[in-house]
Formats: sequence, C-alpha cells, structure tokens
Amino acid sequence: MATKFGFGYVSKYFVDLWTCGLVDESMERILTEQFGMTTIMPRARTRKNGEEIEIDVLATANEGINLAMVVEVKSRVRREGIEQLQRIVSRFREIHPEHKDKAVMGILAGVDWDRGVQGKAREAGFLTASIRDEIFELTTPVDFEARRW
Repeated sequence: MATKFGFGYVSKYFVDLWTCGLVDESMERILTEQFGMTTIMPRARTRKNGEEIEIDVLATANEGINLAMVVEVKSRVRREGIEQLQRIVSRFREIHPEHKDKAVMGILAGVDWDRGVQGKAREAGFLTASIRDEIFELTTPVDFEARRW
C-alpha cells in the first residue's frame, strides 16, 4: 500500500523510532556505568533566540566528574553527522550556560556507518558507538582519548 510520503520516508521513520528505543536502554547504561553520568535526558530540546536545538541524548554529572556528554544518534552515519555533532559541542555552553563549567564530550552513535566515517569521527575527537545484538556498544579503542571541549 502506497503512502503519500513514500516508502523511504516511512521506513526511515520506523528505523528512527527503533533506534531511539535502543538509545534509551543501552546508551543510558554506557553513560552511567562507563562515565558516571547522573542525569540523562533523551531528546533534550532547547529553544533559545528563536532557534530550537535538539540533542539526541544529553547526560551530565557534577561531584568531581564535572562533565556533559552529547550523544548524536543516526540510523545511517555519514560525514555530515560529524559536522552536526561538532556544531553542537562547539556551541554547547552558549546553548546551555548552566553547564558552562563542565567539560563537554561527544559520542557519535549509529546503526549503519558509511565507510571511513568512524575513523573520521575519532580523528575529530569523538567517541563512537554501534549496534551489536540490538545493544549500543562503544567502538573506540580502549586507549582512545576523547576530546574535551
């Protein structure tokens, strides 16, 4: 049965819903267990100066950790995803001045990655995560040092 939106739109919509469900479960585990995050906000939306910015997952921790983590989730990860995450982390303190004293780190997470994009994301200083057995797992090497903005 055809829709007025077309199959591509509908299938992307359902993949995005499925991906968001995985983020709620497995990304929260990564953020709390591996990084000590105490506050996790999926789909954090901020409206400021007539602009709306949505962060797929925003996690923060005080008490000695003093870190904010921005997670961008894509069903298909392209180079544009790196640029999008770079824009968000570089403007993070402007968007969220209440976290101005925190370091900021980014995670680019995805289901399907274009060739070479994970490596480029790491070169930009981001952690990377992929789906394995319906669970997000970090895919950065153990000795990887993520950039702190």
